[in-house]
Amino acid sequence: MRAARPPGPQRRPAPVRSAPAPAPTVGGLPNPRLTGLGSGLFCAVVMFLLGALCSALFGASLTAYGVLFLPVCALTALWVRRVDLMTAPVVVPIAFAVGLLPLADGEGGTGSGLMGLLTALATQAGWLYGGTLIAGLIVIVRRIRLVHRRRTAGARPPV
Repeated sequence: MRAARPPGPQRRPAPVRSAPAPAPTVGGLPNPRLTGLGSGLFCAVVMFLLGALCSALFGASLTAYGVLFLPVCALTALWVRRVDLMTAPVVVPIAFAVGLLPLADGEGGTGSGLMGLLTALATQAGWLYGGTLIAGLIVIVRRIRLVHRRRTAGARPPV
C-alpha cells in the first residue's frame, strides 16, 4: 500500500498566453521591430550585400553605394524597437564601414585593403554623415512622439 502524501501547496496551471499580435503594417509595407543587435546586423548585412552589388554592377561606384546607404539608414531607424532607439545612429556608421569592405581598393594584402578602406571612408564622409543624420533625426522624432504619448496617457483624468 502506498502512503498518502501530505497535503502541500497546490500547483496552479500556468496561464495560457496568446501569441503576440502581428506588427501593424503601414500601406502594405512591413513594420518589423528589431532589437538593437538585430538592427545592427540588419544594417551591416544589407550594406555588405549592397557593397558587393555595387562592386559587381557599377564598377565599385562609391556614389551609388552612398545613395543606397541613405534608405538603409532610414529603414534601420524606423524598424528599431522603442527601447533600443538610440542604437540606430550608432550602428549605421559601423554598417557603412562594413559595406565598404567589398568596394575598397586593395590589390596586395591586408595593408593595402586597410588603406583602401580608410581612403574610401575619408572620401565618402558626406554620405556617412548624411545617413547618420537621417537615422538620428528619425530616432529623435520617434522619441519625442513616444514621450509625448506617455505624457498625454498619464495626464488624462481617471474615468
